[in-house]
Amino acid sequence: MDFWQELLASNWGREFVAGGFGGIAGTIAGHPLDTLRIRQQSLNTGSAFSILRQVVIKEGPAALYKGMGAPLASVTFQNALVFQIYAILSRAFDSSIFANTDSVPSYKGVAMAGVGTGAIQSLIVSPVELIKIRLQLSKKTSPTGPIHVAKTILKTEGIRGLFRGFNITILRDAPAHGIYFWTYEYMREQLHPGCRKTGDESLKTMWISGGLAGVSSWIGCYPLDVVKTRLQAQSWTSSRKGYDGVIDCVEKSVKQEGHGVLWRGLRTTLARAFVVNGAIFAAYETAMRCLINQQRKQHSDRSS
Repeated sequence: MDFWQELLASNWGREFVAGGFGGIAGTIAGHPLDTLRIRQQSLNTGSAFSILRQVVIKEGPAALYKGMGAPLASVTFQNALVFQIYAILSRAFDSSIFANTDSVPSYKGVAMAGVGTGAIQSLIVSPVELIKIRLQLSKKTSPTGPIHVAKTILKTEGIRGLFRGFNITILRDAPAHGIYFWTYEYMREQLHPGCRKTGDESLKTMWISGGLAGVSSWIGCYPLDVVKTRLQAQSWTSSRKGYDGVIDCVEKSVKQEGHGVLWRGLRTTLARAFVVNGAIFAAYETAMRCLINQQRKQHSDRSS
């Protein structure tokens, strides 16, 4: 059985552990840039560099990690779910890989599995990102704990408030994840021919492929992300109240600030996407290899 077969046949424990390592690595690596992205999208306060200076001077460097508790607390489960669902859907959409042990999932199967994965994981991502956005846009005098913010949202806006922006999160994440996984599989094979079967690509290949996957997935869905940020932030910042849905948000944002508002913060986001997703795939693949090698060693020890 080749590496890909072992990867898909691995138990839930391995997938969750490896996915958790990937998510933690990505969150720590990219959260400062994510904070700058959120402030650029929601507040018309200048370039990423000027925002960075203002945050560091007025709030201190630690403010760049504000709101990291919400995503960090959920990354183990969230990323484990993403990679586990992706593995399951890859098999469902391309069952021929079990009939022929020399085959690997087709690129079509990879893309379809990614779309399904993005749609399902939106159930978790939407409320987590809502809390994270509220924290990232808060000031020093505002509550800084994710639990406190969640309770406040439930008290003032109800359960629907916690899922504000859910529909647009699905619209963003479903196609983006299809592009994401397709790009990763395609690029790793281009950079290291044959690695999809053997799984012997280098850490550099994992990082570059993962980084490019993140960049490509963000380019297509970025305007939706800007709208999602504004919808989820509108009841927290008084200057952003008054959006009655996706269309209304787009129309008012473009009318007030021009079409460029839909791409505000794109460079910061792409820089973050390369760093974060390179870290995610590198950590995930490395963890999976360690776990699989450990199992192989245990089998070898038993048989000897």
